Amino acid sequence: MARLFGTDGIRGVANAYPMDVESAVKAGRAIARYFSNGSGDEKFLLIGQDTRLSGDMIAQAVAAGVCSAGMDVAFTGVLPTPAVAYLAANTNAAAGVVISASHNPFSDNGIKVFDASGYKLSDQAEIQIEALLEGDQAHITRDVASKCIGRQRSMAPAQGHDRYIEFLLKSIEHLSLKGLHIVLDCANGATFQVAPKVFRLLGAKVTSLFCTPDGININEGCGSQHPEVLSQKVIETKADLGLAFDGDGDRLIVVDENGSILTGDQIMAVCARDLKSKGALLNDVVVSTVMSNMGLHHAMKGLGITLVTTQVGDRYVMQEMVARNAILGGENSGHMIFKDHHTTGDGIMAALRLLDALTTAGRQLSELSRIMTVFPQKLINVDVQAKPELNTVPEILDVIRNVERELGEDGRVLVRYSGTQPQCRVMVEGLTEGQTADYCERIAEVVKNVLG
Repeated sequence: MARLFGTDGIRGVANAYPMDVESAVKAGRAIARYFSNGSGDEKFLLIGQDTRLSGDMIAQAVAAGVCSAGMDVAFTGVLPTPAVAYLAANTNAAAGVVISASHNPFSDNGIKVFDASGYKLSDQAEIQIEALLEGDQAHITRDVASKCIGRQRSMAPAQGHDRYIEFLLKSIEHLSLKGLHIVLDCANGATFQVAPKVFRLLGAKVTSLFCTPDGININEGCGSQHPEVLSQKVIETKADLGLAFDGDGDRLIVVDENGSILTGDQIMAVCARDLKSKGALLNDVVVSTVMSNMGLHHAMKGLGITLVTTQVGDRYVMQEMVARNAILGGENSGHMIFKDHHTTGDGIMAALRLLDALTTAGRQLSELSRIMTVFPQKLINVDVQAKPELNTVPEILDVIRNVERELGEDGRVLVRYSGTQPQCRVMVEGLTEGQTADYCERIAEVVKNVLG
């Protein structure tokens, strides 16, 4: 049976398996049992969510499952994913759960889980929770006496929003943004309250976009996946830069003063150079994924920094960061982890660290970003009906090998399945836009014919 947990938790279309109410109840019950200490004096489980319409339904269903397993629930309300991770690690919670489908459209939803230290779960932990979720759960409720059923409560803003804001500000206490004009795109998502307040408290002039969530407009033509409107606004208002978050606030994409869009790799390159110049880049190591642009590899080599790559998923980046004692890691998609302060990707924190590098250098972002030359890259997402191992499909293997042979050392090919959607991602990098697009379309066409 296919695993329920993908690259970033369980995800699917809301009101359909595995994001229906019945499955969410079972998920809550399984998560509570996994994190139960067995002492009879159970801690509570935190549940936060983004702004999508189905959030209340899924959150309440997960909570019902948690309570049926004998554990209390504390709702944080709408709060960025990294805020829930922080609170899980800094309260007496047994774990933290976020109801969110991140950058996906409003029709999707998901369940992300953090342990009591604020870290995303290992593969082994997810497998154990899946076994509890898919098995006969009668024994879980049978073991919970009526007087031991859990209760629900809501955290006050001072316990959630305010503590997270205080945490962010303390992570970069010396930073002043006075004189800077910043445009924020909050994706009609979980950062819509927190982000504008943080940057205003630091003295910036803030122009806010997409801060009126209605349940169905999250990520719609906005946010980290669609920064075009942000780019136009930066140019129109002559702002110093623009910051775009995704629906749950763990990604950051940046627009410079000219309206040019910077990728996660470029942000990492700027921050890596800043940390190295300050003697703060532990072991001179940065961790990224196989999706990072070849330009990042060249930039890090030029700075004398070792770039280590992992499989896609910021939890794998974090695991490698821990193993390498690295403090900076992330993904080209905009997940950025600063392990000296946090246990997971945090879009607002990444923005603060980038702004720290900007103010330290005293230069414009367009100039700082020149540290990295972006190789032309083409990514095509192909809808697929099945996900067989790619190395068992001869037609796909052949076309990949042919393209790789033609590219030689002047590019690369990466073909992989999405961990959250029924798609195969075909990515090609090369020397020119035209060549890169042609090669990518050639591979994508074969994938579509065979698996679509």
